[in-house]
Amino acid sequence: MPIVGAFMVPHPPIMLPEVGRGEEKKIAEVTAAYEKVADRIAELEPETVIISSPHSIMYADYFHISPGNSASGDMGKFQAEEVSFDAEYDEELVEEICHIAENGGPDAASSSGKKRKGEKGLARHEFPAGTLGERDPSLDHGTLIPLYYICKKYTDFKLIRIGLSGLPLALHYQMGQIIQAAVNNTGRRVVFIASGDLSHKMKEDGPYGFAPEGPEYDERIMEVCGSGDFKKLFEFEDSFCEKAAECGHRSFVMMAGVLDGLSVKAKKLVHAATFGVGYGICTYEVGGPDESRHFLDTWREEKLSELRGKQRDEDIYVKLARFSLENYVSGGKSLHLADLKGTEFEKLPEEMTSKAAGAFVSIHKNGALRGCIGTIAPTQSCVAEEILQNAISAGTNDPRFSTITTDELPWLEISVDVLAEPEPISSTDLLDVKKYGVIVTSGQKRGLLLPNLDGVDSVNQQINIACQKAGIPAGEEISLERFEVVRHL
Repeated sequence: MPIVGAFMVPHPPIMLPEVGRGEEKKIAEVTAAYEKVADRIAELEPETVIISSPHSIMYADYFHISPGNSASGDMGKFQAEEVSFDAEYDEELVEEICHIAENGGPDAASSSGKKRKGEKGLARHEFPAGTLGERDPSLDHGTLIPLYYICKKYTDFKLIRIGLSGLPLALHYQMGQIIQAAVNNTGRRVVFIASGDLSHKMKEDGPYGFAPEGPEYDERIMEVCGSGDFKKLFEFEDSFCEKAAECGHRSFVMMAGVLDGLSVKAKKLVHAATFGVGYGICTYEVGGPDESRHFLDTWREEKLSELRGKQRDEDIYVKLARFSLENYVSGGKSLHLADLKGTEFEKLPEEMTSKAAGAFVSIHKNGALRGCIGTIAPTQSCVAEEILQNAISAGTNDPRFSTITTDELPWLEISVDVLAEPEPISSTDLLDVKKYGVIVTSGQKRGLLLPNLDGVDSVNQQINIACQKAGIPAGEEISLERFEVVRHL
């Protein structure tokens, strides 16, 4: 079995004696577990070690794989320049990973070695991964610290270093599947290291303070990773992970993808939060194929069934927005009221056809925003027309996102906010993030933020985000308006 082992490890610089200068003794149990990991890797004798690191090059929409034939790095920024490593990269395996990504992902693995880029017959969309965009070739500390322990016991291996991204968890799992396919194609003996600390919000006197989500995250992630029940990794919402200030979740999801469809014996070695940051170590003994462990497929089937149920229960405002978007994405037609004759929307409620109002259409996919565009004041003859047009704009004209494709349509969650008329206010005391949206204005710059959004917990945060959207610099004088919405789900 080419994937011969996998390990979840942290990367606290303070654990190294050269950095900790005695403080490392307070987490001796973590060091002892790390040394067990190194011993096991030495027993496995991998030809290549792949490390996913949150501190490697990271892009919002791309998985960066470190290019070239070698790299070096040291712990100089932690006042330990003497801790340094030179690593030889596995260029052949990197090339195979990139080839599979270029040709569409794991499903392209069967054609690997038969057709290369530029040959006829390749019509798949590229998966967003490769060696482009190297900003700093130096080995990061999320890579150096695992190497510190591994290289004490074993050095006869090449390295691959992969960064995380801002893409959804499902794509991190797919990145892992691509890695597994490339390893299978090359026949390498590979160990995968998921480098990542847990919550940074574990203690009031810790460097990042405390949040109740911190201990909750650590308890949940150690249960999931300690048992190997990787489907539950998809149940961690982005807002929860952000409040917990976790570091390695996407790294762990990528590791789960590397182990997709393989039997795994999971073992939790240690968890500690002595310095206010969670450190967890788990090991995974890899066996043969196990059809019950295709976790992304299972999660998708369950999620799609759940979404179908929600879509059946959508109110008429949301159904109309979905109908408009689907017609445009699938057939290229922009609908108007006159086009609704003969459809289930032929007789809309009078409030939708006789009243004019601004409306926002928000689209989410896998819990992440996929598009949101609307109008503060009415631009159409009625709310229904406003929704028909803004649904298309949210799915195709939001500059933050690519145009929604037909294969995405079943996965979309849509909401519609119908805005009441905004009213000027003289003080932030008159705002409430749950009840009121805010409009900020400075000269010709104007920004809006809807009320009751996940992750927006304070009035100052709400105003700051609205200013950022408008391009209004911090400290610039602004006027405020508030408005209420009726949210349709």
